[in-house]
Amino acid sequence: MGSVIKVTTIILLAMICGGLMASFEIKDDAVSIESLLNEMIDRDAIAKYPKIDFRLKQESSYNRASVSPEGAEGWFNNKDNNQTEEDKNFIRIEEKNGKKEWVLMDHKGAGAIVRTWMPFRKFNIPDTDIQIKIYLDGAKEPTLQGNMLGLFNGTGMIPFPFAHKSLRSAVSFFPIPYAKSCKVTVTDQPFFYQFTYREYAEGTKVKTFTTEDFEKAKSQITQIGKNLLTPTNKTKGKKVAFNTQLGVNEEKTVQLPKGKAAVRALSLKLGDYQDSTITRSVIVKMNFDGKQTVYCPVSEFFGTGVGLNPFQGWYRTVAEDGTLSCRWVMPYQQSGSISILNTSKQSVDVTFEARAGDWEWDDNSMYFHAGYRYQNPVPTRPYSDWNYIEALGRGVYVGDALTVYNPVKTWWGEGDEKIWVDGEDFPSIFGTGTEDYYAYSWGGRSTDFYEHPFHAQPCSHVYNKLNRKTTKERNTQGYSTETRTRALDVMPFGKSLKLDMEVWHWAECDMEYAVGMYWYGDKETQSNRDSDDEF
Repeated sequence: MGSVIKVTTIILLAMICGGLMASFEIKDDAVSIESLLNEMIDRDAIAKYPKIDFRLKQESSYNRASVSPEGAEGWFNNKDNNQTEEDKNFIRIEEKNGKKEWVLMDHKGAGAIVRTWMPFRKFNIPDTDIQIKIYLDGAKEPTLQGNMLGLFNGTGMIPFPFAHKSLRSAVSFFPIPYAKSCKVTVTDQPFFYQFTYREYAEGTKVKTFTTEDFEKAKSQITQIGKNLLTPTNKTKGKKVAFNTQLGVNEEKTVQLPKGKAAVRALSLKLGDYQDSTITRSVIVKMNFDGKQTVYCPVSEFFGTGVGLNPFQGWYRTVAEDGTLSCRWVMPYQQSGSISILNTSKQSVDVTFEARAGDWEWDDNSMYFHAGYRYQNPVPTRPYSDWNYIEALGRGVYVGDALTVYNPVKTWWGEGDEKIWVDGEDFPSIFGTGTEDYYAYSWGGRSTDFYEHPFHAQPCSHVYNKLNRKTTKERNTQGYSTETRTRALDVMPFGKSLKLDMEVWHWAECDMEYAVGMYWYGDKETQSNRDSDDEF
């Protein structure tokens, strides 16, 4: 019948008292609810190429007129919301017992849904009577069924924080594994939607989701939910630190312990935030085993954007006292160093600390990378694809942080993400809007602060968490910062990865774009963000 879960009293006490990661024993190596939940909070796992390989795929309501970049008019078509029968941005319509069901996903093979996103049908109406049904392994009756929004917004079967109400959206990261197939339908004309799933190789052992297994995993679900909401930087290992003032163009470097190890916690605090651009002028640099893998401004490395914009996530925290911290695991085999470079026109006080702990290097271990791209101006006409990153080699993409400056009040973020993996002719992930990629919706209206373990909008025109100031005006003029880090929805690639984001603004103007990207790769893996020449 699959994996049997054994939870010992010692493990439970350790988790409760020490806030440790849930560690439930699995008798076999099958992919299951339990194994995926453990993986969700295993920061060591994300630093290794997946032992059970997969490719991330997505079904969405992207406009089917988007066939090829050569057909530019169709490629940038924004009609992807299924408002009319003619749109048909879904797979097909079926009839069951005389009633229609619209098929949104129909995957054959072993896999696991790892992210769902469903928006309000109207920006001011947070409910619906549409039912969603998830059929697994060819079953005639749905394994999961519920309100299209309620099932995924944390008020139904799937609890918060795995599912939650984002800004005018229902978003879920709870894993739904299946051994043979998965079909998702809704009982009325669909709207925007995204179902992101892992596609496993043929022969991969997967224990299909059942409500019985879900109930058995309740204690694990509760504990992992608590862990996600209370991340910590506490870790064993050798501390390296400094507190100094960096002059103009001055750089401070610390050497990490020699031998096999991994940076497991890093924090940084800058002494003066009077100049909001200081976060973009102070650079984090890292070198592992003789190769520079990190060159990224503080603004994008920690996801704070321009200035100090506090939020808390699973991998990064920007505290209200100005402390910026991250919990990425960064392994190396022989040597490593971390540098802080001041490129501003003034001296900057810097307090820095990192801890390096044990790491057993193996063939799947990878190096952490963080890069950056900045462009100003970015014209909104003609429509275009703005590249985040292109990488060649083996690796895993794990997140990004986008900051834009919009000079007008009109909404800027209609652009879709387009992601090609391993030389695909067509992107296996084609999105429905920039705000949808960052897990909210109705971007021209949703200008509030929000945070979640895996995504956030720490900075927007109408809200700043630090001074608790909100304006009533609803527009997106000024700076906005959106960020997303990945857990079960990481993107492995064996040969290559390319991630573009459409620049699709309702107005013709010049914008400013800056993005920080996070990924892991082999030492031979190269990207167009490795060099600091572009910065």
